[in-house]
Amino acid sequence: MNAPADPSVFRIAAGPLRLRVERRTVVVTAVVFVVVCVLAAGTLMSGPLDLGVRDVAAAVLGHGERQTVMVVGEVRLPRVITALAVGGALGASGAVFQSISGNALGSPDIIGFTTGAATGAVAQIVFFDAGAAATALAAVASGLLTASAVYVLSRSHGKTGGYTLVLIGIGVSAILGALNTLMLVRGDLDLATKARIWLSGSLNSRTWDNAIPAAIAVAVCLPVLIASSRSLDAVEMGDDQASQLGVQPERVRQVAIFTAVVLTAAAVAAAGPIAFIALAAPQIAHRLTGAARVQVVSAALMGAALLLAADLLSVHLPVKIAMPVGLTTGLLGGIYLLWLLSRARDI
Repeated sequence: MNAPADPSVFRIAAGPLRLRVERRTVVVTAVVFVVVCVLAAGTLMSGPLDLGVRDVAAAVLGHGERQTVMVVGEVRLPRVITALAVGGALGASGAVFQSISGNALGSPDIIGFTTGAATGAVAQIVFFDAGAAATALAAVASGLLTASAVYVLSRSHGKTGGYTLVLIGIGVSAILGALNTLMLVRGDLDLATKARIWLSGSLNSRTWDNAIPAAIAVAVCLPVLIASSRSLDAVEMGDDQASQLGVQPERVRQVAIFTAVVLTAAAVAAAGPIAFIALAAPQIAHRLTGAARVQVVSAALMGAALLLAADLLSVHLPVKIAMPVGLTTGLLGGIYLLWLLSRARDI
């Protein structure tokens, strides 16, 4: 006699594919997706030129007044796509690093990967006055080099992860942060100012040159992390348990770390270093879904929602300057980090 189906679990079977997802996770993910759509629409409508839903819809399709089409298609839409890609990339990579480290603080901005990506970009700006493309490539390359260094230094007895990864990442981040400051002090004043602006993290003046590479990185890397999430669930139970289930723990960690670092570096290349998103999005998604598994999709959507919300907040702050979204997320992230540390028993 077959056991009764669990009403709290949603199952999909398509040939050899078997998908098992908690219904609560499906509901929460759907709600967050709707929130992302609403925030994206709000970003497209708000600004110096206020637009309605019909105006935005017509402009996206290439219709309507020429000024409206230009504002939406060349200014606001690239900004929204960049925010979606960067927020999604940081949310997903944060979920992976927190899973591998087994620590709520194991996000790329805490363990040095974001700082490492910023180091290459700062060097290109300060010493070579590089353009957007060269700066982005330097950020990706230095992010990968930083991740390789942290991985090698934290590897012990043939495996990586845990508190060692977090502590070594924090140390590497401190060294690279000092190096970034030294380059800013020793570099040309105008170029150092340009680099400081980039380091603040911003969605202002984002173009399709920023949005498209970030979106491609998410489109390529996110499916890899989704496919790896089940193996990461097994690795969280311990290497011995994972091996008994036919999973190669270190191979899974290598693939997941490399993919997540590429996502982080692509996000930094597109918008500069943005704090808080990779740290908070996976934790909020986990608390909302209540699922004991790696939440790649829900964390990515939550990251996109948080970044869009922070961007809207920075645009509508009662100040007369264009507030970089990185400063807004940094402020919110500091408050969240203090709250997280005050609940140290949960880390």
